[in-house]
Amino acid sequence: MTPDEIAALPYRPCVGVVLINADGLVFAGQRADMETPAWQMPQGGVDKGETSKAAAFRELREETGVAAHHVTLLGQTADWLPYDLPPEVVPKRWGGKYRGQKQMWYLMRLDTGDEVINLTYKDVEFSQWRWMTGQDLLNVIVPFKRPIYEAVLTEFGLV
Repeated sequence: MTPDEIAALPYRPCVGVVLINADGLVFAGQRADMETPAWQMPQGGVDKGETSKAAAFRELREETGVAAHHVTLLGQTADWLPYDLPPEVVPKRWGGKYRGQKQMWYLMRLDTGDEVINLTYKDVEFSQWRWMTGQDLLNVIVPFKRPIYEAVLTEFGLV
């Protein structure tokens, strides 16, 4: 695809979840579909007719096994935050229909123990997980997502 064709594409509506524990550490999962290290937070698309908040709780449950009653919703970003995929990825991801994603992020605190985390609950998005500081997560996130992660973690006071 040419740069002009990519620039004309819309952003895919998406949500992200910053899940923290009682110590303020951030949940990070290693993407199961990547051979090289690629850590990220739970995220996914907003289904047609679904609110972003409902999508955030659904994605959290599908990817981590953590249910709404296990968390306290602490906040959300003030606005949608867009990011562009690398040009070489655009034709391969989502059938080439989107240039990237616009994300609404939600901050949630896990109010139970780690035993509720189940990476095989539904969608196997992550092969492993750990709690990290916000700065540690920024150091291991894939480069094209680093600016959006920095904006989100800064807005929520985690870096």
